[in-house]
Amino acid sequence: MLGLSELALLLIVVIVVIGARKLPELVRSMGKSARIFKSETKAMEADHDIRPPR
Repeated sequence: MLGLSELALLLIVVIVVIGARKLPELVRSMGKSARIFKSETKAMEADHDIRPPR
């Protein structure tokens, strides 16, 4: 697992590579993707629970 210093270094590298202006857009799209993934996972689990076992 990454420690705090490794995460800070990774964040600095990401800011330099991507650019500070693109970072908020990137984080926003990652959050949206995570919400979609979470809702789809819950829908699949709910669908799986409703079906009778084979």
